[in-house]
Amino acid sequence: MLFLNRCRRGNAAAVSAQANLADWTMERETRTILLVDGTSSILSSLEALLKRLDYRVVTARSAAEALRRLEQKPSSLVITETTLPDMSGVVLLERLKNNSLLHEVPVIILTGDNDPDTQQACYRIGCSAYLLKPVDPELLYRTLQIVAETVPRVNIRLRTSLRAVIGDGSVMGGSARTEEVLAISEGGMYVQTRYPQPRNALTPVRVLLPDREIRAKALVLYAYVDESGPYKLPGMGMKFVELADGDQAAIRMFIEGQLAQDKSLTTGACPAGAGSRERSA
Repeated sequence: MLFLNRCRRGNAAAVSAQANLADWTMERETRTILLVDGTSSILSSLEALLKRLDYRVVTARSAAEALRRLEQKPSSLVITETTLPDMSGVVLLERLKNNSLLHEVPVIILTGDNDPDTQQACYRIGCSAYLLKPVDPELLYRTLQIVAETVPRVNIRLRTSLRAVIGDGSVMGGSARTEEVLAISEGGMYVQTRYPQPRNALTPVRVLLPDREIRAKALVLYAYVDESGPYKLPGMGMKFVELADGDQAAIRMFIEGQLAQDKSLTTGACPAGAGSRERSA
């Protein structure tokens, strides 16, 4: 279940007309999320999920550790439990909102506590969203896009490791090369290659999903010949401009299947009260 701050809901509605353009038409800074949870298994599984969703992740097991990390290097966003070993996540939220240097950092509450009073207290203090465990990966991604991005992406961008054949040997398509896909969405992909094509080049591509070969034409939107790109590897961001409906559906099913596997790792979230017993054991 998701509860979004009213001003965030309004902001999401205001940018919805631009959102379809946001998936691969712009280069973005990779956001860093500070993830705070006192349960090691949940912390590890959520960290893995967030990395698959194309975020950098810093972890903390207590509010005090989270504050130290933020003082050393502020993050783009904080996700915290309410039940923590030292001070509560509600107090952590209050500390952040009263800190002149950190009060603008968005905070998402991700908790097993469904108490309405706790929800109201968090919104009153200034949290951006209140999510309940176990969280659905797609819901988490949509929330992160609304809270952290000026123009949210429509399609989920998933970190992955697929093979793709770029080019077809023709004059227009260029020589065919098998490269690695580091991220994919229904709208495009980022391809690791030492031979990126020039910006605005239109190229035939074949993406090798586990059970299907996807054929498309893709437009190069940006390229890096060194390690300065979003994945610190040479490569290029490509937008699908010709893609059959069936192939788009296959990409969507692949992403959903990957997220379903990741969700199975996060369903061990404890209900309110259970987590505190584990942490105090």
